[in-house]
Amino acid sequence: MPEQRPTMKDVADKVGVSRQLVSLVLRDLPGASGETRRRVREVAQEIGYYPDASARVLRGHRSFQLGVLFTMHEPFEIDLVEALLREASSRGYSLVLGPLTAERTQRSVVAELLGQRIEGLIVLAADGGGSRISDLPERIPVVQLGGPRSDGPVDDVRVDDQIGIALLLDHLVGLGHRAITHVTGGAGPNAAERRSEYCAAMTGRGLAPDVVEAEYTEEAGAHAAEVLLARPDLPTAILAANDRCATGVLGTLVRRGIAVPNDVSIVGFDDSSVARLPYVELTTVRHDPRRLAAQALDAVTARIDSPGAERVARRDAPELVIRRSTGPARS
Repeated sequence: MPEQRPTMKDVADKVGVSRQLVSLVLRDLPGASGETRRRVREVAQEIGYYPDASARVLRGHRSFQLGVLFTMHEPFEIDLVEALLREASSRGYSLVLGPLTAERTQRSVVAELLGQRIEGLIVLAADGGGSRISDLPERIPVVQLGGPRSDGPVDDVRVDDQIGIALLLDHLVGLGHRAITHVTGGAGPNAAERRSEYCAAMTGRGLAPDVVEAEYTEEAGAHAAEVLLARPDLPTAILAANDRCATGVLGTLVRRGIAVPNDVSIVGFDDSSVARLPYVELTTVRHDPRRLAAQALDAVTARIDSPGAERVARRDAPELVIRRSTGPARS
């Protein structure tokens, strides 16, 4: 039998007040003392009670606020948040931002966002702790924008990794590369999908996959480069799971006297701000943050208007951006 959701009565019983008083507090209406307000909110978060957003909408109590759950680790995530802010504003919505940090866990941030009377939630990242994102659609419309795939009834908008990997490999193969190593993103969002697509695409082109484990950071990319340098032979090309990792690979190879792209070509993924730096000039694939933001807003507002609609899964095709980090394979 599924676990029963906490109710307003559960909060009232634990605090020792009436349901009416709990309702006043959670709707930010006058009539309760400061201490009672603090205690009601504390208990509601503790037991995981959140007012039902769809019920508020049906009653006409619209806030026109949307929550965004994200980290501040990836440059492309920041680009997405900025695009979401602009797109939401153009539609008459405001955003309540919920950044995840080491101290601000998913459970606490989700509770904080829901306490702000948001009508929907856009998830760019999740830490897997406390409340699961897949549990939330019972209470509020949720759209996953990139990040880890949810196992629940969550609307999903993301870049098509299959197309992105194919674009990068076709570019490299067209330059004569056959020994193409993939430096992975470890447990990072979409990393498993990119690794899987790389292996399938290499095999489909009659080439042998070669994988070096890393993470979505410059430091991990630098370590992966050292692993490759310790081998008898370097590959002629490296496909990193994101731009930050690719930048770490590139910097280490150059410091060790390897010419990029004459000796080794390097490609990234995302076309984040780091890829465009004049001393990096990384070949990569570009996602359009504005287009992704618009698709996410389309999905979440449609779900607010029609809670029972079918689940949405949208894939946005990226574009190849060729810069100076790739060239013909060395002979």
